[in-house]
Amino acid sequence: MAVPATAAASLPPAVDIPDLERGDRPDSEAAFASVEIHPRPEPVPVVLHVSPKGSTKADGSADQPFSIEQAQQAVREMAGTSSVRIELADGTYFLPRPLRFSSLDGGRDGHFVEWRAAEGAQPVISGGTLITGWRLLDQARNIWSAELPSGLDPRQLWVGDKAAHRAAVEAPRSSFSFHDWGIRIVDPDWAFLADLPGKDRLEIENTGFFTDRRAVVERIEGDRIILREPGWRNNIIGYDTFARPVSGDRARLFIANSAAFLRHPGDWFADPVKELIYYIPRDGEDMLRVATVAPRLEYLLSIAGSHDDPVSDLRFVGLSFRHSGWRGPSGPEGYVSQQSGAYLAGTIEGYPEDPIRDCSWGCRAFERMRNKWRQQPAAVQVAAARRITFKANSFSNIGQVALGIGNNADANAAGVGLGVQSAEITENVFQDLSGGAIMVGGITPDAHHPPTPEMAVRDIVIRDNTVRSVSQDYREQAAILVTYASAPIIIHNEVFDTPYDGIDVGWGWGINDPGGNTDYMSWQRGYYDQPGNLVYDTPTILRDAVIVANRVHGVKRWFPDGGAIYHLSADPGALIAENHVFDVPGGIGVYLDEGSRYVTVRENVFDGVGLWVNLNALDGAWPRRTAMDNAARGNWYNSGKANGNWSDYGNNRLIDNSEVPDGNWPERARAIIENAGPRRAPKPTP
Repeated sequence: MAVPATAAASLPPAVDIPDLERGDRPDSEAAFASVEIHPRPEPVPVVLHVSPKGSTKADGSADQPFSIEQAQQAVREMAGTSSVRIELADGTYFLPRPLRFSSLDGGRDGHFVEWRAAEGAQPVISGGTLITGWRLLDQARNIWSAELPSGLDPRQLWVGDKAAHRAAVEAPRSSFSFHDWGIRIVDPDWAFLADLPGKDRLEIENTGFFTDRRAVVERIEGDRIILREPGWRNNIIGYDTFARPVSGDRARLFIANSAAFLRHPGDWFADPVKELIYYIPRDGEDMLRVATVAPRLEYLLSIAGSHDDPVSDLRFVGLSFRHSGWRGPSGPEGYVSQQSGAYLAGTIEGYPEDPIRDCSWGCRAFERMRNKWRQQPAAVQVAAARRITFKANSFSNIGQVALGIGNNADANAAGVGLGVQSAEITENVFQDLSGGAIMVGGITPDAHHPPTPEMAVRDIVIRDNTVRSVSQDYREQAAILVTYASAPIIIHNEVFDTPYDGIDVGWGWGINDPGGNTDYMSWQRGYYDQPGNLVYDTPTILRDAVIVANRVHGVKRWFPDGGAIYHLSADPGALIAENHVFDVPGGIGVYLDEGSRYVTVRENVFDGVGLWVNLNALDGAWPRRTAMDNAARGNWYNSGKANGNWSDYGNNRLIDNSEVPDGNWPERARAIIENAGPRRAPKPTP
């Protein structure tokens, strides 16, 4: 395969740099500043050209561009002898299968591999398929139909780049009763469910205090709705369950996925048996002209080497990632949501005889599974990798979490999880997503106490991104989540229009920190009585997290729990500073939840919140201490109050915080407001 020639890179002359390891340290900052350092320039890359119409006889030149698959093969044949830049021409690249990147696809021996948009181009990497041939089926109800490609059973549909709404109705919880065998219809107005065609495709959804759960119907017998297993059994144990949500009457119940529920503009329903899809257009949508796309692939990219041979020096610049959709909730497991993309699955040993009575506020069987929770697989998955960059890309029209960095192995198609060091996620736009935007870190024991340094997640930088209208289907997912990582930096981002939290850092509720969380001991929840659940003497890898200069607003639109910025567990060196949080009526600005320790909340501006800071010190466990050594200092707020046990007993301090009831912010606060958010503001699509 021919490869375009490249010019050899030249190096500047060497300069003398003080050897700080040897001890040649400058006597002052001024002396050090006077040292002129010339960084080594990057090698001049080979440039390969790619087009949606790439030819099998191409050579990768501008006149004979490759396909994506050919370009990937060409990179591998170079075997790390050159840096490579793959330039993608304008157009949509409909992937026949997900792209898999191993260590053979990255840079080696000081080289890099960069996939980027050609000058002026806006290439789209799509895992979807176009739905065409629409015809008016029911003029009175304005229902249109089209052929559904064989084998396709989507959970999402995008019409004109906007997410459509899968046909569903909201039902009062009082019309049903909940049992270990399923759900009973107690209100005769809902008896019609038993007469619907395709009852085995119905889904029941419940949103509670912090979970968004789904169970799939197996059959309906009279007034008895039997749900598929093990999804139903798992959905009625733990916390904030289907049967007993923490929010009580405020919990909401939905029944989805029936043609009978097509009622409003934007509603759609797919019938894979008849191979048809139905849709009610929104105002202004011409179904003979508008592009309609359904997801065909369950993910787009898998970037994973091994922990001994990671993918290295791989970059993605200026690309648009679209149209994948995870179908896990459509199966017998349903979606047993726990929080922020974590879910329970599988068979549970020691399952309680009366689960609703005995395990609606946790139980030992549930605690046995806590370290085995899974994570929702992202559209773009990164694990066992070093020096990975995503810059100025767009992630939109995606039916799951958009970007997963170092998540569980079960969330990675390669079967390899964790192990990401030095990743940069900068100047991207995340919008119109079914799940969260960015999920960093895993939730298994190997995530919080990695057995080898190569499995750790560290040095992840998330900066200057715009995140909006995410978690639209899986509402319990934080827009940006970091579970366990060393030195994660979340800086100068804007997050808005989300149903749950804006930025979350930490996991584990303190149970994996040195000495554990005493509220989970035998006398209370019994977590540590279960096999494999250890009381660690060593800290987790979570440390030095930085959440600085972000603009977070219009979040917490669905769930009362959580905060615009939320923190869990011990995090030595953690800093939450100079953020502007506003338009969160009745919600919490910064929430330090169970086990939070060593967190500094400094010089943030809170405008229009219910509580500007909340500390969950688990006062019910007193005199045991679970949240300690936190400080909130020099913050400004114009509404709400500080909540929680800020006291000498836990060394939790409120210092020099100022209420500004009239919104006449002092000069320093105004500067923070002005500085928050992306500095190179990426432009979201209108």
